[in-house]
Amino acid sequence: MAVKIPDTVNAPVFLTSAGLSLFVVVLAVAAPATMQAAINAVQGWILANVSWFYILTVAIILVSVILLAISRYGQIKLGPDHSEPDYRNITWFAMLFSAGMGIGIMFFGVAEPIMHFLEPPVGEGGTVAAAREAMNITFFHWGLHAWSLYAIVALILAYFSYRHGLPLTLRSALYPLIGDRIHGPIGHSVDIFAILGTVLGVATSLGLGVSQINSGLNHLFGLSVSIPVQIGLIVITCGLATLSVASGLDRGIRILSELNLGLAVLLLVFVLVLGPTVFLLQAYVQNTGAYLSDIVSKTFNLYAYEPTDWIGGWTLFYWGWWIAWSPFVGMFIARISRGRTIREFVGGVLLVPAGFTLFWMTVFGDSAIHMVLFDGIDSLGKTVSADSSLALFAFLEQLPWSTLTSMLAVIMVVVFFVTSADSGALVVDMLASGGKEGTPLWQRVFWSLLMGAIAIALLLADGLTALQTATIASALPFAIVLLVSTWGLFKALKLDAAKRDIRFQALSLSRPAPRGENAWQGRLRNMIMMPRRAHVMRFITDTVKPACEEVAEEMRKQGYGVQVSESEEEGVILTVSHGEQLDFLYSVRAHAYVRPALTLRDTEDDSEARKYFRAEVHLREGGQDYDIMGWSRGDVIGDILDQYERHRHYLHRVR
Repeated sequence: MAVKIPDTVNAPVFLTSAGLSLFVVVLAVAAPATMQAAINAVQGWILANVSWFYILTVAIILVSVILLAISRYGQIKLGPDHSEPDYRNITWFAMLFSAGMGIGIMFFGVAEPIMHFLEPPVGEGGTVAAAREAMNITFFHWGLHAWSLYAIVALILAYFSYRHGLPLTLRSALYPLIGDRIHGPIGHSVDIFAILGTVLGVATSLGLGVSQINSGLNHLFGLSVSIPVQIGLIVITCGLATLSVASGLDRGIRILSELNLGLAVLLLVFVLVLGPTVFLLQAYVQNTGAYLSDIVSKTFNLYAYEPTDWIGGWTLFYWGWWIAWSPFVGMFIARISRGRTIREFVGGVLLVPAGFTLFWMTVFGDSAIHMVLFDGIDSLGKTVSADSSLALFAFLEQLPWSTLTSMLAVIMVVVFFVTSADSGALVVDMLASGGKEGTPLWQRVFWSLLMGAIAIALLLADGLTALQTATIASALPFAIVLLVSTWGLFKALKLDAAKRDIRFQALSLSRPAPRGENAWQGRLRNMIMMPRRAHVMRFITDTVKPACEEVAEEMRKQGYGVQVSESEEEGVILTVSHGEQLDFLYSVRAHAYVRPALTLRDTEDDSEARKYFRAEVHLREGGQDYDIMGWSRGDVIGDILDQYERHRHYLHRVR
């Protein structure tokens, strides 16, 4: 008896990616040494021969994202023109922060500045110059470059999905280049690649990250640092992640993200107030200035004239890791960013999380450096050098209430892992279902449990290091895909901007002049009465629909394929088919608004605000924000022809 595959599963992607994930684990368990040797050889070749390509790719992406924000494309929305953001700003920032960098800054906030301070890429360690350079390097690794990679993937996916109706999966990024072939084997392969990167990347982070949780619990309660303990921590973390992902994006992930952002701010303020406050504020300003001053030279610095292995262990490691993780984080950011303009999106994704991250690195990193350099606490540097997972707890031990703050830090690390795991499961589920939302619970739970099982298997087989190296090496082919997709995004935005220019240039929106002796009084009454939904729907049925049918009948005589349809949500829709060219769509829908208080009588009314409705015009790109309620049939026909004329001019311009 054949097994029926649910409609919510994209079978080629789901089955292949699940099978390959398990195959990689079996390989890591059965032959870890062989796998590690092969991957190390690939990594060595990348470092020796194509490190320049990684550096150049990240530089191009950063410049592209900034250009998108400051150019005319910045006004284009990630969704229809009438769409609004799904989440308020604070919730949006919290989810960005938790998915993108949260766990990283907990692990490296103290460790990385201290390690650069003690062993800089060039020069002597432990000096004032080394301290300045340590923070400059840390800012460089955790600043705009990392977030630009997440931003470009999210921009590509959100734009093509929410504005052009393509699936919210990675394959949609290739639409400008291969068209409808994204729905075939090429698209399947891209989504499978993204799933593998996400599943193995999250599983690797779970396995590596429990070392910090284990170190914290050992520091606080003497819990032994061992494989069985770490396996138990993975089980608990994945169990919480499964509960979170089961509750959905708007509940579990949102609540955990806001909770962790609140805890992060609390811990940040604690260290800032009890640490060398004035020094930290001065350092943040100076670090930011040095970062912006040196950003170009550091972006392109490959140490070609002073060869060192340092760049492979740090900068290239970070660039490869950010690129490898960009499908996962980018898809999650795209999922929560519908309705924002490109300029608003870039400002939010590039500047706000990066600014918070850099302030965090200053408060924790510079405080740690101050302890070693000025307070003579050399033991902190020795602890970090010996075991970086202990860095945060050894640092907090130097401040008051260290037990309480260490417990808070452990809780934050656990919650960050939970948000990474549940958002990873959500993204993989969307990829494996062809971009569908509202999938069955078992699919999201399956991916959450699979990532936990992979982490445990690799931990037992000591295969985490090999998988970490493999994840970074996989960034090379995806970097090529990313550059090509970025070019495709610019190509699509150019057409979109051309259409906007045509729409707003010569002809203004149709506003028919009043006709007849008392026509203006009728127009005024129509504005003042603030129609109810029934009035607008009657107008659409009695006036707009006949106008659309009259235009459709005439265009059919000219040989065009024209359809007029009607629905409760979308009102009346006129669609004109143009074969391979972009179809023309004109619809009129009833939109609700809160009745404003415009007269003294309105302000004295204490009753609940009533709604009124407008008959608004929508085109393919979304609502046009003008009301045609009360227009005559001839006026509506004139508006249809005006918009159709603009559409034809657009097709001529981009042909």
